[in-house]
Amino acid sequence: MVNSPSDEKVGAAVTLGLLAAWALHDAEELATVPGWWRRELPALRERFPTVPEAVWRRAGSVDGREFAVAVGAMAALVAAASAAGRLTGGRSATYQAALNAFGLHGLVHLAQAALVRGCTPGSATSPLVVVPFTLWARHRLRRAGVLRATRPRDLAVGLGFAGAATAGAHAVARRLTGHGA
Repeated sequence: MVNSPSDEKVGAAVTLGLLAAWALHDAEELATVPGWWRRELPALRERFPTVPEAVWRRAGSVDGREFAVAVGAMAALVAAASAAGRLTGGRSATYQAALNAFGLHGLVHLAQAALVRGCTPGSATSPLVVVPFTLWARHRLRRAGVLRATRPRDLAVGLGFAGAATAGAHAVARRLTGHGA
């Protein structure tokens, strides 16, 4: 007997798997971001002189503790989106937006690595975990008949969601670590 899309179940591997894939990816970032910025910031400033100095100052001021707290704040958002996906069998718009944002985030890491012509934080797990997981999860959602149509506007919303979540997580981290005071 052939399963119809409505017979296909969206399991925990698809929904809670988002949190697991995110955790693997962010473990790489936790291990690499602070040291990478310290080593690469002078060369990046020289190579990209049109980037405003305020951007370089802000990037250089994030220490390991602040970054770890920001990752923790993002973990709460990803966990909530994953739980929403689990509770709705993958139908949650929040879960699907977070999944799209995660995949787009991986593509941004790959673009960053291409731009600097080298390995950047997040660029190792993006092609190995982030992008494949996102494509696989979207495939499973599509087979189950619950994947929402993805329009160019949705991709922009996904990137905006990722950017806003990242900025919000860092704002929380600055506040909690006293760097924003």
